[in-house]
Amino acid sequence: MIKKTLHAIAWRAERLLDRIKGQRDPRRIIEPYIGYANPDHIVVRGRVLTALRRNAPIPTQSRWVNFKQMFSLFLTDEVANVTVQSGQINAISDDEGYFTLLLPRDRQSGWVDIPVTIAGQTGQTLCPVLVPGGTARFGIISDIDDTVLKTGAYSLIRNLWNSLTGNALTRRIFPDAVTCLQSLSEGGRNPVYYVSSSPWNLHHFLDRIFDLADLVKGPKFLRDLGLSQTQFVTGTHGDHKGGAIDVLMAANPQLGYVLMGDTGQHDAMVYRDAVLRHPGRVMAVVLRKPGPGPDAQSRAAMDEIRGAGVPVFSAVDFAGVAPSIEAIAAQD
Repeated sequence: MIKKTLHAIAWRAERLLDRIKGQRDPRRIIEPYIGYANPDHIVVRGRVLTALRRNAPIPTQSRWVNFKQMFSLFLTDEVANVTVQSGQINAISDDEGYFTLLLPRDRQSGWVDIPVTIAGQTGQTLCPVLVPGGTARFGIISDIDDTVLKTGAYSLIRNLWNSLTGNALTRRIFPDAVTCLQSLSEGGRNPVYYVSSSPWNLHHFLDRIFDLADLVKGPKFLRDLGLSQTQFVTGTHGDHKGGAIDVLMAANPQLGYVLMGDTGQHDAMVYRDAVLRHPGRVMAVVLRKPGPGPDAQSRAAMDEIRGAGVPVFSAVDFAGVAPSIEAIAAQD
């Protein structure tokens, strides 16, 4: 009862503050997120804010400066009830400023930049969208923390320290993840998607890290950590990842998927459930072993995945994974 009361007070207070800030600050700007395509639509995504927060770190700056810059990424002033448009298609930003535009899908494929405008303003923002081509053989859905980005997410304290005291120039992408995903994507032929519990506030930050490491670019499905009317934090780790996987399965019904993750944050259980929900759609599961490796629950989930006829590759790195996946794909 106390938790529900505190949540109700916090939610109403946040809505009131957001309305006050949005009314006082006349600025409106779009933060573009990478969109994707489903059989009927090009899905354009973004967020309406009063300003964009961008940092320009240097390699030698202190952890305290890193912390202040990282913390600033969460101090966004989102703007609700703003009409955004592309061509004749409109959408209205929600309470957290997010919007989704569903444009008719045409014959375009590859990377497409969609111009989006805010009603009543001049200028436009280009929102990138990945549209898989007809030659794609399979898709890849990858976790981020401790799968491609060294984080230490299996330890809360280590995770927070690495996440809040590093910057885009010091955070480390696993080289074997770069090599593996470049090989699996086959030069962009096979689409790569990233599903993570990291907040949307880090979208641009992660883009910079990925670009610097030459990691394969792809749409990200991140998490809204804001309050909702029913929850303190919107969605759980497993619900968020599982829901994103379901969306991507429906977006490319002709493709099988490789699911990549790690054994430190329940990915084995999330992927087991996805295998059971989507029989025949998962080609393989690939799990990095960070820190102490898989616990008993993860090992049991991996056994269930194998029992469903889906190969599981689990090791401290992704060396040799791509050729094994290629061999599986060649059999289909």
